[in-house]
Amino acid sequence: MARKAKANDDADIDKSARKKSARRAAKSAAGREKSSERPDGRTAAVPTPVASPSLSQSDAAAVELAARRAIIETARAMSATGLSPGRSGNVSCRWGAGMLITPSGMAYDLLTPSDIVFVGAGGEVPAKSRKPSSEWRFHLAAYVARPDRGAVVHTHSLHATVLACAHQKIPAFHYMVAVAGGTDIPLVPYATFGTEELSKHVAKGLAKRDACLMANHGQIAIGKTLSQALELAAEVEVLAEQYVKVLSLGKPKLLGKSEMAEVLARFATYGQKAQDAETAELD
Repeated sequence: MARKAKANDDADIDKSARKKSARRAAKSAAGREKSSERPDGRTAAVPTPVASPSLSQSDAAAVELAARRAIIETARAMSATGLSPGRSGNVSCRWGAGMLITPSGMAYDLLTPSDIVFVGAGGEVPAKSRKPSSEWRFHLAAYVARPDRGAVVHTHSLHATVLACAHQKIPAFHYMVAVAGGTDIPLVPYATFGTEELSKHVAKGLAKRDACLMANHGQIAIGKTLSQALELAAEVEVLAEQYVKVLSLGKPKLLGKSEMAEVLARFATYGQKAQDAETAELD
């Protein structure tokens, strides 16, 4: 009887611990959502919650809910800042063996967490889910091409799209072009939206860059988190606007390869990156 009572006590303690853990996870997710409110009233992107096989079922559900909310917040921020007008563009984050992505043709302001669609590595979608963005193929292709990145933001931002329609990449007219990870922000060839052909072009364009322009279409940016991907998309649009204006004055004076190599080397240890690298080594 004593052993049975002890077993029941242990089970009750374990059940209580699981409940507390789930509440903590949910509270943390709610805190992330609340902290994303900016002073100007717009919603800023939040760090991307990450799936973990070690989580309990209830904790995993809370983390997935936070990820779905983060995608919605990122999409709304993308729209509110003018990076992608109306219902254009799409947002995703890596999730398990697949990804979570915005649905096709829905207004971002009306989205709820249940509207966000899980797409498996092979393109499979759970029954009764919303239809995923028509561009889901190149999102998956980006994750395959760049296993070190966890989020994708695709926009039809004005000046990036202008250059894409003129079939012009963004060369090293300014040192900040290196923010995308190379000496230019490349242009990938045109292919009909939603096609396997376009996904192959995007995968190639992102193989050694964190952003690229898509001919007659728009731009795509990737990052470790949704916040990073959105920030980079905004930076690409700024650079595109600057380059369009420089072109109106005549032939741009481009920085040389040696200078851009120096810039890229400095970018590798810019801001908190050096400290982060040292911390990783200590870990």
